[in-house]
Amino acid sequence: MQDKKSVAVIGSGAVGGYYGGRLAEAGHDVRFLLRRDYEAVSMSGFKITSPAGNFTLPHPSIFRSAEEIGTVDWVICSLKATSLNEGQKLLQPCVGPHTRILVLMNGLGLEDRFAAWFGGEKIFGGMAFTCINRGEPDTIHHLDYGRVTIGHYQDNPNELEEALSLWRGSKADVVTTSSLLKVRWEKLCWNIPFSGLCVAGGGITTDKVMADPDLSRAARVLMQEVIAAGNADLEAHHEKKRIDGPRIIDDMFNQTSTMASYRPSTMIDFVEGRAMEVEAIWGEPLKRAQALKADTPMLSLLTAILRSLNRGR
Repeated sequence: MQDKKSVAVIGSGAVGGYYGGRLAEAGHDVRFLLRRDYEAVSMSGFKITSPAGNFTLPHPSIFRSAEEIGTVDWVICSLKATSLNEGQKLLQPCVGPHTRILVLMNGLGLEDRFAAWFGGEKIFGGMAFTCINRGEPDTIHHLDYGRVTIGHYQDNPNELEEALSLWRGSKADVVTTSSLLKVRWEKLCWNIPFSGLCVAGGGITTDKVMADPDLSRAARVLMQEVIAAGNADLEAHHEKKRIDGPRIIDDMFNQTSTMASYRPSTMIDFVEGRAMEVEAIWGEPLKRAQALKADTPMLSLLTAILRSLNRGR
């Protein structure tokens, strides 16, 4: 492996636990912040099932507070966007002058917040296209896919190489991008229609969306709206790259068709009565679309439905 790095995982749920686990498996010094599941994991470790190979971390380095973790080389932040207001406080004890931060979360505009707190040169965004669910408190089920695309907040190619070097020698599939904003919108091309319709449908799985002609058609229209809004946002930010609409729609539908009965994390939050990441995944894209005069009636309707369902949670 490359040089051993110290890594703090803040938000050790399904995504943070899996990718932090892969780094620990590769020999890095990974320290997991666990508040809810500390006792379960301290007794039996982390168990990860995965098509890339099952593995167990029998004695992971787990901590109840970020202060106990201390300063590290890398922070992987996989908090829910609903906990974003806690982000600065949770990360601050782990961040030193040379610490880099990977924001491995769903939504749009997240890196802006972290850059304001810690400086843009430290910040990376990570988009995980994967099917991962948490099972028992000590178990993570990686079901399919798993590629993570990493971009740098300031699109610095030298920093991208630093990010890529962290993952060499691990079983995680990691690539980099020269446009963080573009891949954020591309991830939303899946999250907005499929996660949103799974919730609006009453807590259904992705295969139900694909099999229902009306819902499948709605997913396609939503995807087209997201692409239009994303390309308008890229233009407004003077980016040269654009989302290839026909290609991304084909890719998203083809990949979703192989997921079988998948439960997106937002749908799980919905059926289990937790607050959903509505503003980060739907609200912020809609806000930008409206500011840029992009025509997004379906996105506006879906966001209103999700906001209504989310009130009081």
